Amino acid sequence: MKDGYLELDDYCYKTNRLSVFEKYKKSDDPQVRERAETWGCAIGLQAVDGLTVSDYLIGLACKNIEGKITSEEVDELLSRHSEEKRKHKNALNEYETYIRVDSVDPIESKMGRPI
Repeated sequence: MKDGYLELDDYCYKTNRLSVFEKYKKSDDPQVRERAETWGCAIGLQAVDGLTVSDYLIGLACKNIEGKITSEEVDELLSRHSEEKRKHKNALNEYETYIRVDSVDPIESKMGRPI
């Protein structure tokens, strides 16, 4: 960021994140270029629908493009990550429910007014 303006790469990254894959699209390895194009297309389709992908997915995509992990490993890691987030969210909801119920006076609870 110079003089309060975003650099072009920062702007692209913040708006559609596809610039992350540009360095891979210039690779000498055709498999790397193909994987970068595929990931760029998939993430671009999400952006068309107004959705953004997580930094976690971007990291996995980069590892896949570099050949460090397979597509099957990406699927497995995403499934585990989603399950962990779901467990955390459920635990948080249970905690908030417990706090709400615990903070209501038994007499006032009939009227639904917390203390």
